[in-house]
Amino acid sequence: MTTRRRSPQTNAPQTHGGAVAKHRAELLRTMLVIRRFEERCAELYSATKIRGFLHLYVGEEAIATGVVSALAAEDAIVSTYREHGHALARGVPMDAVMAELFGRQTGCSRGRGGSMHLFHKPSAFVGGNAIVGGGIPLAVGLALADKLQGRDRVTACFFGEGAAAEGEFHEALNLASLWQLPVLFCCENNRYAMGTSLAKEHARTDLALRASSYGLVAAPVDGMDVLAVERAARRAVDGIRSGGGPHFLELATYRFRAHSMYDPDRYRDKAEVETWKGRDPIDSLAMLMRSEGQLTDQTLSAMEAEIATEIDHAVAAAEAGPLEPVDELTRFVRSDREAS
Repeated sequence: MTTRRRSPQTNAPQTHGGAVAKHRAELLRTMLVIRRFEERCAELYSATKIRGFLHLYVGEEAIATGVVSALAAEDAIVSTYREHGHALARGVPMDAVMAELFGRQTGCSRGRGGSMHLFHKPSAFVGGNAIVGGGIPLAVGLALADKLQGRDRVTACFFGEGAAAEGEFHEALNLASLWQLPVLFCCENNRYAMGTSLAKEHARTDLALRASSYGLVAAPVDGMDVLAVERAARRAVDGIRSGGGPHFLELATYRFRAHSMYDPDRYRDKAEVETWKGRDPIDSLAMLMRSEGQLTDQTLSAMEAEIATEIDHAVAAAEAGPLEPVDELTRFVRSDREAS
């Protein structure tokens, strides 16, 4: 097998103060983009502009932002049905994401996938998956192909803790470890899966420990701290690239909204939700930056205004985007060739 030389990673934060401040500002901006985008999606859903299922990433922004920051541009990403944040952090154009949610032909999946099935080949964003745990074996398959082809690429796979109760979770981790595949498993442990608490779903709630039983390097991470997430992800990615096999991160987080827009959210104590909101990853980073003289009210206001303009543009573009013509509805569904 031949190994392709990999270009140096350019997104690693530098050590001097100015570069650190700039990098933190980029992380803060990415989290704000995700948060404001999701909040607008909730409004648009209530206005029936967005239809179908909608799973929002509010509260979990530090994970997508921190992990993707540690990846190289050519690394692949496999996601879940709660993937808007992953896609935006990766750099999938906001206009294309919003158009997809509107079911428009200009969407990143031509309007055929909607919220749960974003896909963007230029960004190596392999896509969301509506099946719980369904993306995990796909990530292992991608990593196996990369290893067989001699490609120096990491596949990052995101999934919730509910997926750890599925059979494919165990099968995929076992094979990835057995074959020493370049996979970064990112478990977004938001404690309630689809509506059942972790303790009522798993006999052993230490998921990093469970993953380590398959021979993976596994670690628990504070998923509400974007800097901690980035450090852990960077260590894991470096370990994978150096031949250390698959790595597993259990990222402790909390979604501030219900599982989906259909969910009445009656299974969580309201006081608990408010307690976790007190650990908002955006507020935490902003507070740190303010304390070190890296962020001002004026800078933050300008950032917010810029993001709001971008979202307004994405919404306008989505509303103006064309629906797929009826005579093309069978395209990509069946072959145009006559059956022999």
